[in-house]
Amino acid sequence: MQYRTLGKTGLRVSALGYGAAALGGVYGAIDEAEGIRTVHAALAGGINYIDVAPYYGVTRAETLLGQALRTVPRDRYYLSTKVGRYDFAEFDFSANRVIQGFEESLRRLGVDHVDLLLCHDIEFGSIDQVVNETLPALERLRAAGKARWLGFSGLPLKIYPLVLDRTSADAVISYCHHTLQDTTLTGLLPYLKEKHVGVINASPLGMGLLSPRGVPPWHPAPVEVRAACAQAAAHCAARGSNLAKLALQFAGSHPDIASTLTGAASAAEVEENLAWHAEPPDRTLLDEVRALLQPIRDRSWPSGRPENN
Repeated sequence: MQYRTLGKTGLRVSALGYGAAALGGVYGAIDEAEGIRTVHAALAGGINYIDVAPYYGVTRAETLLGQALRTVPRDRYYLSTKVGRYDFAEFDFSANRVIQGFEESLRRLGVDHVDLLLCHDIEFGSIDQVVNETLPALERLRAAGKARWLGFSGLPLKIYPLVLDRTSADAVISYCHHTLQDTTLTGLLPYLKEKHVGVINASPLGMGLLSPRGVPPWHPAPVEVRAACAQAAAHCAARGSNLAKLALQFAGSHPDIASTLTGAASAAEVEENLAWHAEPPDRTLLDEVRALLQPIRDRSWPSGRPENN
């Protein structure tokens, strides 16, 4: 496992992180005992960074993660959670709600602090409120010793300078923008580096686009993007490989991205991800797949309020 420094935080996080959304049953039912084994397998494999949120499974992911971490020394992992998003269409970035919500998260997780606290999917709210109310509220939590570092997350890349040109943050989580199909995050990396903001990449498989399983019915990608990714998956299968493997290897390769979060619902899946991450990609297959995806390269979809896209 490689470890990279997360911006100005100084945290040395594993290049492959564990995204705990699967513990909330987001991608299908999960057995609690297997969920706990999954977290322990990630830690045993060298992963030292875990991300979760109250939104994932509507608090179920945080609850199960807290059970899994109960027997793990606190200095063995870095932990992030989020505030502001609580269900599919439930957002509240007010100071009172994010402080209350974070206190609830700490109780579910069974810890007295997190290493990184983020405003979740801020494109669904007012950027003015995030800058003037939400982040200052999180600063109060940091002053109380309950969060070491602060940041925010969201899909549209436009939101990052909208916030960072007006205030500061320690780290951000961007998703679906450093994948085999979409590499637009790389254009923003010099700006984030200049701001000394640590970068975490999530959804390296594009929320299922870059997987032989195919996308879930709720996926917001346009039809032509889905079709091209399905063609790439079939091409990898015909070559005796797996598109998900290639996608994970590619997504985690950029040296200016501190950690790439991958989800898993079983210990076996974690171990497979670790094995894939440790191997270099097949360069010939990588070139072939990127050529297949070229017609829909960097195609994304809107998220949140129109003015934030």
